[in-house]
Amino acid sequence: MQNFKAYILIFLLIPFSIFAEDGSQLWLRFPNVKNGISADKIISKGNNPTIELAKNELTNFWQGQTVELRTDKALNNLKDGYTIKSSSDKITISSSKEIGLLYGVYNILRLQQTKQNLDNLNITEKPSYDVRILNHWDNLDGTIERGYAGHSLWKWEDLPNKISPRYKEYARANASIGINSVVLNNVNASPNILRKDYLEKVKILADIFRPYGIKVYLSVNFSSPKVLDGLENSDPLNKNVQNWWKRKASEIYKLIPDFGGFLVKANSEGQPGPQDYGRTHADGANMMADALKPFGGIIMWRAFVYSPSKEDRAKQAYLEFVPLDGKFKDNVIIQIKNGPIDFQPREAFNPLFGALKKTPEMVEFQITQEYLGFSNHLVYLAPLFKENLDSDTYSFGKGSTIAKLTDGTLMKNKITAISAVANIGEDTNWTGHHFAQANWYAFGRLAWNHELSSEQIVNEWIKMTFTDNQDFVKPVKEIMLTSRETAVDYMMPLGLHHIFASGHHYGPEPWGDYKGGRPDWSPVYYHKADANGVGFDRTKTGSNAVSLYFPPLNETYENIKTTPENLILWFHHIPWNYKMKDGKTLWEELCFKYDTGVKNVRDYQKTWDKLQTYVDEERFKSVQSRLKIQAKDAVWWKDACLLYFQTFSKQPIPYDIERPVHELEDLKKIKLNMGHHN
Repeated sequence: MQNFKAYILIFLLIPFSIFAEDGSQLWLRFPNVKNGISADKIISKGNNPTIELAKNELTNFWQGQTVELRTDKALNNLKDGYTIKSSSDKITISSSKEIGLLYGVYNILRLQQTKQNLDNLNITEKPSYDVRILNHWDNLDGTIERGYAGHSLWKWEDLPNKISPRYKEYARANASIGINSVVLNNVNASPNILRKDYLEKVKILADIFRPYGIKVYLSVNFSSPKVLDGLENSDPLNKNVQNWWKRKASEIYKLIPDFGGFLVKANSEGQPGPQDYGRTHADGANMMADALKPFGGIIMWRAFVYSPSKEDRAKQAYLEFVPLDGKFKDNVIIQIKNGPIDFQPREAFNPLFGALKKTPEMVEFQITQEYLGFSNHLVYLAPLFKENLDSDTYSFGKGSTIAKLTDGTLMKNKITAISAVANIGEDTNWTGHHFAQANWYAFGRLAWNHELSSEQIVNEWIKMTFTDNQDFVKPVKEIMLTSRETAVDYMMPLGLHHIFASGHHYGPEPWGDYKGGRPDWSPVYYHKADANGVGFDRTKTGSNAVSLYFPPLNETYENIKTTPENLILWFHHIPWNYKMKDGKTLWEELCFKYDTGVKNVRDYQKTWDKLQTYVDEERFKSVQSRLKIQAKDAVWWKDACLLYFQTFSKQPIPYDIERPVHELEDLKKIKLNMGHHN
């Protein structure tokens, strides 16, 4: 993620009608008439604000029998989970916490909405992670870094006096899928968020979110003591600096007693950090952890660090953090991107997972589609999330999946967490593309239960967001479940990565070689195409990144024959005529992959057009127009990559696939105006 102040994205504006299906209700399209059960059919004790919310949802939308909401301390082991049991005369939802009752209510409403059988319910739910968090990359000026759905929801200039109704709607949507934590601001943080006037604004949001079970966190700038209060430096070993953070923590917790903690991006992409003073990441994290410790707060310290060095960028986080294993305080958790480069359409999993044996780790996913066509491309991300969570690291032997490493199964951590960069903005439909709502939904569902399948989640989402008519559900499910692989095919198949246009990361620029710039910001650094072949050699003869993986993966990836073909160019530089498993040469395989990606998007267009009768006009047209953009973009990617790589392979594009429609030199001239460095 490189810094950009603003994005200027111009999308088709669909005429707005008050009665139209504008997507603002997300997956919560319950019947909007007061035909739920009467209040006397809800049995509950106490009038806690969270229980009141649960009762409201039932009186507005529940159409079944009597519901009893029961707090039961004996269910402590379920954390904020719950049980649901039905008998002949009522359904009983029990939890040790009020928030668990609200989650249980959303579960029965989901079952009702998706037309499940509500007889003989016997459900026990315990969340996979304690902290299920959305990271907003929102700036204080209202822009969103890598946000493609309009400006920020947070109206800082209006707070604390003027309160948008969307704050509550946002909290409700998150609670309905079990998200319980929010980082309000960009990891490239402005120190101003810690000013007294901003903290008073943050308090208002925390107060609104609290009944929905959501804690507020802040991204903080490591230089805040120096910038805000003129301290001589921000050295973590300086007593004055330590005391500054302690005072600041105390100030925050007086305003917001349940404040969650800090997210920190330090010594990465120009952000300040402890290394500016010759200190380690552990020194910096522990200093902040000590300040939050008396209040129960946590530090999420990002492992996304890389510097302009000769070392393969895919190795740098590992090399910096593994020597610090065991040196972090117990309220520090290391937040690790799913892959070692940067939210690519497909990456090998980050070798840091499982390498830290004495330090809690959490995954960071990206819901916003920085590298996946922004909010123009339909790409359902649950398969990407699942691919990562289900990856076996072998760090504690076979079965050491990333899910089990981070959820407390294999490492008994004080706290478990999972995060994702939000794709939410002020657009009426929240996420720009109607189908991008599914990625927010999928992250929440997987954070609650990482054993759910991509298919289970997509089934729920389509039925709740559109219709449960199988003539619609089946083809749309097929589009969604194949869409991520399709995007990989038309952008970067076979393990190619980071060959995006500089800065905005929207279109292709495999020829990008930025003279005088950092090599690892140039596409040519990653694909290494030459007359002999293409791909990044990460074997022992190359950067030796394979050595960072536990056996047997290090040997699997070292050997070209055993490396999965969908990552072959991630780990190997391969001759153009290398024979792939299906008998094609690498060059032919590359051509066919790009072509398949284009064909699939065209098929999505045909499928969607046939479904017009099942969906309202506004959402139908909006999705249709974006599929047109996606189809054009897929051809742009295919032509740019194949025509460019052909200058090295010197081989014809196979005659049975579609001919390029662009000239390479014309494609090289395309410059999109989508913002600038800040």
